[in-house]
Amino acid sequence: MSRLPKRTLGKTNMEVTQLGYGSMGLRGPATWGVRVVDDATADRLLNRILDKGINFIDTSPDYGVSEERIGRFISSRRREYYLATKCGCDYVQHEDHLEVLHTWNKDVLQRNIETSLDRMQTDYIDLLQFHGGDAETIQQAGLIDTLLDFKAQGLIRFIGSSSSMPQLSSMIELDVFDTIQIPYSCLAPKHHDWITKAAKNGAGIIIRGGIAHGGPDAEIDRPALFDVWAQANLDELLSEDMSRSELILRYTISHLHCDTTIVGTCNEEHLDENLKSISRGPLETELYNQITSRVQKVLAAQC
Repeated sequence: MSRLPKRTLGKTNMEVTQLGYGSMGLRGPATWGVRVVDDATADRLLNRILDKGINFIDTSPDYGVSEERIGRFISSRRREYYLATKCGCDYVQHEDHLEVLHTWNKDVLQRNIETSLDRMQTDYIDLLQFHGGDAETIQQAGLIDTLLDFKAQGLIRFIGSSSSMPQLSSMIELDVFDTIQIPYSCLAPKHHDWITKAAKNGAGIIIRGGIAHGGPDAEIDRPALFDVWAQANLDELLSEDMSRSELILRYTISHLHCDTTIVGTCNEEHLDENLKSISRGPLETELYNQITSRVQKVLAAQC
């Protein structure tokens, strides 16, 4: 097995694999969507992820039983991975679905940290991220100080924000976060320059949606983005040995400031394909530029 490429996550001392794992797909039944995996599959998949060398796992209290499964199935291997979760998650589990709410007060954050540590059977979390929110509300509620207090207690090591426009710009300007998590792919490139701004501000960059946010091979259906693929005729740029998902993933890591991209497959074959793709590295400059140009023309025509 070839070694996965690693990068230092911003100013943290965490050397993370450029392919991380997003665990939303492990959310379990009575949540949302139709792709539900059982405990045995989650157990096998999480251990396979670590066996393959991936060392960065992103989760959230909003993701049903995801945190619980991480604790049950890989807490014994805690030293093998960096663990990131989120806060501000004021969710309600109903009998047939999970209602996801975000509430910005200290009581919710305290409940989140206590529950996450217990579920994941760990004494500390490497990275705690605000799950959305806006800078003004978070500041006025004193929640940055709350996270820094968790850090002083040794409950967390670093603080971050999972955000997107229009809130992203003001979150970057706070200049307090060790990491910023941002959605991005070749078919949804609007945050390209904001990724650069966040990185130049010193934040480590976690990209979400590097595959799921674009492409006909994605496990999450996003028709509008699939239309961009078709209208840009990106199939024409594929070589015989390159899949659509490989092109998208390698485009994502071609961004100079992508430290890690979290991909959330629950399919072991797709996981192996992603590992192979990431090992091939960023796209060649000419191919990257062709993709960018074609997608820009499609998006400009839609405006």
